[in-house]
Amino acid sequence: MVGEDLERLTRGVSLTRGLGRSYGDSSLPPERGGKIASSRLADRILGFDPETGVLRAEAGLSLLTLNSALLERGWFTPVTPGTQFVTLGGMVASDVHGKNHHEAGTFGRHVTRVRLRTGGGAIVDAGPGTERELFDATVGGMGLTGHILEVEVRLSAVASPWIWSESESAPDFETLAERLVDAGATWPYTVAWADLLHPSGRGLLVKGRWAQPDEAAGRTFGWPSAVSVPVDMPGWAINPLSMRMFNALYYRRHGRKTRAGVVHPQPFFYPLDVVHDWNRAYGSRGFTQYQCVIPKAAGVEAAAKFARFVREIGGLPCLVVVKDFGPEGSGLLSFPKPGLTFAIDLPVTGATPSLVARFNDVVAEAGGRIYLTKDAFSSREHFRAMEPRWTAFDEVRRLWDPDRTIRSAQSVRLLGDDE
Repeated sequence: MVGEDLERLTRGVSLTRGLGRSYGDSSLPPERGGKIASSRLADRILGFDPETGVLRAEAGLSLLTLNSALLERGWFTPVTPGTQFVTLGGMVASDVHGKNHHEAGTFGRHVTRVRLRTGGGAIVDAGPGTERELFDATVGGMGLTGHILEVEVRLSAVASPWIWSESESAPDFETLAERLVDAGATWPYTVAWADLLHPSGRGLLVKGRWAQPDEAAGRTFGWPSAVSVPVDMPGWAINPLSMRMFNALYYRRHGRKTRAGVVHPQPFFYPLDVVHDWNRAYGSRGFTQYQCVIPKAAGVEAAAKFARFVREIGGLPCLVVVKDFGPEGSGLLSFPKPGLTFAIDLPVTGATPSLVARFNDVVAEAGGRIYLTKDAFSSREHFRAMEPRWTAFDEVRRLWDPDRTIRSAQSVRLLGDDE
């Protein structure tokens, strides 16, 4: 498929979908049986300048393909989410963040231009210096400002394709959070795993940077093969006892000593990508990931309070990842703001909607917000309470798409596209 084909396919459809890996309903049509366009085959690299690192590609190019083509040549995406199974268009629409947000910001900060077909049918180039309002609404706009056709982004030069990583344990959540924030002063990549099934909220802090050539000398680089979860696990396999045992073993396996050394970027950036269809471990009921940010302005105690609330309320938080956010970006609906972000994997049950609502009450009270790419259960009322910027976003969106022809199941649920 060439770019002209994607332009043609986006005529008269409500949404463009990349690899469809969003945890919520942001890439689903607004009504059952609705038509959407797929960008998966619009995946060509259209140009790359090795002097500046500027890459121009079709929106369907996956991060996996990009890394396979350029990492060994000394180039890497300036910001990466926790999976390679995402397209450049999806990275713009979600304005993805990574372990280096405190240093590099979101992906949109490094995007120099996007080409999109607006809801009105026009093909428009937008960037920091051209159609800036449309650009800011598109970055983090969940694909609702137009069908993203091409992306131009400035990549980062790296010294080697390897990562120097250090990790350490923390006996409780308060210590873990403090060390996470402190580590950002000297480490470009930081992330924490928190055991919120344990009374203390103990966890592990992981720090990383690109390894120097002499540190990685003698290593042959290659991408490891993946295994697959062949069948859906039975629903009872993930339960409070099994997850407490798993977390205890994971924590004790690390030990109290600091671990340091050269590691492959796959387990460092994309630990779950080595297991295809890993979501099948949750069984046919599936899972949701709740991701929020507790702002720095609310104080460290607010983050600790939220961690305690998650521990006490139940819901079986199987996997909890915490990252430190830096300054807010320019995207009108971009998720990050200064503070700590929690990403919490939860098995889906009949109680999940009410559990998410209770989480949202605490987050809204602290002045935080949720990540739309992960959201599947939040109410319109909670979203609007946490996101006062949505009215400015809606104004720009209506300017380019007055009939709101570009819609998703999520925009109907949260933005009122059914009104």
